[in-house]
Amino acid sequence: MGLPALEFSECCLDSPQFRERLRSHEAELEKTNKFIKELIKDAKSLVAALKNLSSAKRKFADSLNEFKFRCIGDAETDDEICIAKSLQEFATVLRNLEDERMRMIENASEVLITPLEKFRKEQIGAAKDAKKKYDKETEKYCGVLEKHLNLSSKKKESQLQEADSQVDLVRQHFYEVSLEYVFKVQEVQERKMFEFVEPGLFTFYHHGYELAKDFSDFKTELTISIQNTRNRFEGTRSEVESLMKKMKENPHEHKNLSPNTMEGYLYVQEKRHFSTAWVKHYCTYERESKLITMVPFDQKSGGKAGEDEAVILKSCTRRKTDSIEKRFCFDVEAVDRPGVITMQALSEEDRRLWMEAMDGREPVYNSNKDNQSEGTAQLDNIGFSIIKKCIHAVETRGINEQGLYRIVGVNSRVQKLLSILMDPKTATETETEICAEWEIKTITSALKTYLRMLPGPLMMYQFQRSFIKAAKLENQESRVSEIHSLVHRLPEKNRQMLHLLMNHLAKVANNHKQNLMTVANLGVVFGPTLLRPQEETVAAIMDIKFQNIVIEILIENHEKIFNTVPETPPSNSQLLLSRKKSTDSKPPSCSERPLTLFHTAQPNEKQENRNSIINSSLESVVSSNANSFLNSNSSPQPNLNSSDLELEVIKPNRPNSLPQNPSPTSPLSPSWPMFSAPSSPMPTSSTSSDSSPISSPLRKARALYACKAEHDSELSFTAGTVFDNVHPSQEPGWLEGTLNGKTGLIPENYVEFL
Repeated sequence: MGLPALEFSECCLDSPQFRERLRSHEAELEKTNKFIKELIKDAKSLVAALKNLSSAKRKFADSLNEFKFRCIGDAETDDEICIAKSLQEFATVLRNLEDERMRMIENASEVLITPLEKFRKEQIGAAKDAKKKYDKETEKYCGVLEKHLNLSSKKKESQLQEADSQVDLVRQHFYEVSLEYVFKVQEVQERKMFEFVEPGLFTFYHHGYELAKDFSDFKTELTISIQNTRNRFEGTRSEVESLMKKMKENPHEHKNLSPNTMEGYLYVQEKRHFSTAWVKHYCTYERESKLITMVPFDQKSGGKAGEDEAVILKSCTRRKTDSIEKRFCFDVEAVDRPGVITMQALSEEDRRLWMEAMDGREPVYNSNKDNQSEGTAQLDNIGFSIIKKCIHAVETRGINEQGLYRIVGVNSRVQKLLSILMDPKTATETETEICAEWEIKTITSALKTYLRMLPGPLMMYQFQRSFIKAAKLENQESRVSEIHSLVHRLPEKNRQMLHLLMNHLAKVANNHKQNLMTVANLGVVFGPTLLRPQEETVAAIMDIKFQNIVIEILIENHEKIFNTVPETPPSNSQLLLSRKKSTDSKPPSCSERPLTLFHTAQPNEKQENRNSIINSSLESVVSSNANSFLNSNSSPQPNLNSSDLELEVIKPNRPNSLPQNPSPTSPLSPSWPMFSAPSSPMPTSSTSSDSSPISSPLRKARALYACKAEHDSELSFTAGTVFDNVHPSQEPGWLEGTLNGKTGLIPENYVEFL
């Protein structure tokens, strides 16, 4: 299991869990430091041993060279002459080998020992220096904070304001040092993947050319992997550094999403026999359950100072200034604990936030800024027209330009070109091409910018984690298969645009000898654009390399992924058999659910308004697959409404509206496959629309087989479970129902209505 990502947003909270994760990174760095020390020591011993071995082999070669065969008679045959020379030849070979060995030994310090020592001192040493600074600032901040909180509220307002300002400065400095330390720790962890391996672990043996032959294939593969890792590191590092700068400038705008309504440090008043003490606790509060958890924790030592305590909130009241010497105090009453718990926040703003979270008597302020308006780019006719024009210009004028899509254009020029292309008056004119006056780098930047302007990424937020998960599979065939299936769960317009783009990028990659843009390079460029995460976190940035892998797979396998349908689910008889066995087997995960079902119509049915983007070759592939599937299944398949055929694909994800009730007589286009989550079994006693699960709200349903939830919004259940209040969800292929008081999503094809 890898190390957990350290989120910048947690630097401000400095929670015990954050400290624990930070310690795991520090322990790994210390382990690496010790390993390098031992490695250097062993390398020096190896060099000394190699020198002794080389000396012994040279002496042996000299002995062979000096030995002379004496033959009987006054003449030697050719064979005797050859045999007599063999020892000298062998001695020469040994000397040549030892010459190579000595060159390797002479360079050992430069190519093996020195780089390792340099990495240990410069990188790990810098992280240790950052830790010392971090520990020092932690102690300073905690000391200043405790002193500040002990100020009497009776002091003059000017003195209190000055003290508040000083504490804010110390707190801000501590926060910045914390950000820099976390940045450095994670940077060193990433750097060692290539800086530690590259210098000596194969360069050291490169000088032995005969020995290196057997190592050459792996060395080539390793060199490519190191270069790719280095490239990804540079991209990741710049993203992480950019995020760190944003956090420094506006820390409150980048708070980490947390299940807790409020969390942070508070001083809790504890009454002793003859006095009271204020003990520092890390507290969390959940509004839904009204649960307050208090963990006594010492930031200086980084350890717990007592047992955890949890209480249920009854009420929260601001403490009047004239009723207590301390500042920023408020009282909490608990349901399951007698008396009042007096707490001290770290500042007036901090108290206000705690009071607001606990519905105290402080006024409620909304600190959240208005969400930025979404981009005007859409996957409509204008959007497709813009992308097609850009692709046409690149393929006809600049397919061989070096650094294609990697080199960016001037921003003002890019924006000007986009404004022209997005003008409704000219956008729909298919004859209009992009003028030659626009540079290729401006056009490629405009294409990427338009994709980033979409309201959501082209491959959609809700699929982002699934695509990343697919890229992490060990088997390449499994990765391709899973990504193939996920692509066909995208909305029709998204998939068409992705198809258009991948066809183009495959052509770009085919010209990589001229434009230097390999599949890996294109993955680096388009991964963050097409698969950007919903929340900008360090963990998400660390997954960028897997986003790149997804794009690489799409480019390399675009013909299979977009021109063929994913593997179809089992037949009806197999489904019935699996339902019987479901109670005896463990619940399958969500990834094991039937994802899609292929529907088609009879060949003689037509649909006049088919989408013009679907090409004839794809139609023939799909039609043949559809016919074979129909012939293998005698039972009729449920059809879809003809109104859904133009550009919408029914899928178990979040669309804008619900699909209409399926009609058994609606015609389907024979030239394009339709995908949907398999419909739940329909009652055979009635054919009216009232018997449809979609049109019958708040009904009961029984689980046909077990399911294990992978998201908080889903329900876990076993076969035979009965759900209440079952009604359609806004996600096609899914229903909403209630089980044991909890409402969540249920796969539609896993249940039957009662």
